[in-house]
Amino acid sequence: MDDEEFQRKYINLRILKSVQEYLKSEKTTSKAVYPINVPDDLLYQITKIHGPEGVDKLIHHIFILGLNIWSDRLFEDVFGTQKSLEEFIQLVKEQNKSS
Repeated sequence: MDDEEFQRKYINLRILKSVQEYLKSEKTTSKAVYPINVPDDLLYQITKIHGPEGVDKLIHHIFILGLNIWSDRLFEDVFGTQKSLEEFIQLVKEQNKSS
């Protein structure tokens, strides 16, 4: 594995780790990125039924679902298998020991 491939995999490993930590966390984050595009009628109907808090919860739920799907695909694209991931983590540990 050349240095460029190692760096690419390492960056993606850090991304996956931060996604994993975010998904395990039950606290809300203080960071938000706007705008997001959602159907107007969805916002209107959910607000009508559940209020603004319901809209926030729904959008966050949709985000979490999307984040799960996206991170699964990233894992598949970068590592493919759990064994490949474990081998890469071992390589990272070995490189950190020698540094």
